[in-house]
Amino acid sequence: MVMVKRRPNSTLKFTLAVFAGAPFAWLVYLISLEIAQPTSGLGPDPAEGLLHYLGEWSMIMLLVAFSVTPVRRIFKQPLLARSRRMMGLFAFAYVFLHLLAYIVLYVELSMQQLLEDFVERTYITAGIAAFFGLLAMAITSTKGWRRRLGQNWLRLHKVIYLVVPLALLHLIWLRKDGFADITLYILWFVILLGERAYQVRKSRQAATV
Repeated sequence: MVMVKRRPNSTLKFTLAVFAGAPFAWLVYLISLEIAQPTSGLGPDPAEGLLHYLGEWSMIMLLVAFSVTPVRRIFKQPLLARSRRMMGLFAFAYVFLHLLAYIVLYVELSMQQLLEDFVERTYITAGIAAFFGLLAMAITSTKGWRRRLGQNWLRLHKVIYLVVPLALLHLIWLRKDGFADITLYILWFVILLGERAYQVRKSRQAATV
């Protein structure tokens, strides 16, 4: 019997995929509990419970995807660079499911209600704007799009620096109390920005030497 060795990059990608997919697997379990016994899986208001769950994991996965490059640099793990696109697509998937749950369960597929919420509710405006930023990045994440766009691909994907703050604003404006998790997310984001700013400064200093 021939043993096939898994390449380090494949092992890393598989591990990250399991991590990123675990919250969705747990959600499937919660939904099965909800079907078997109402309010046992998603709480007294299942629609709100589902929306909140997907929203929290959307924020976490977005920050995880934003963390890939700094973690790669800090821990000198070049293989992580090949997992950046996958983690970004996982983040987009959670955000898409979050938006879909809102459209189906809250506005009940009413385009008029969706447009009214977009115009009148700032947290909805911020959330949908963040989604479209992620959508543009997800569509153009392939090698083909990268070749076609050239340097514009890098410019387009810098929209992540706008997407994350919009997602944080969405959460802040939506929340009425209990800001401990939001504070953690903001601190996480600030640390990642600090690392990137340090790298830019370091590169500029090296260029002037």
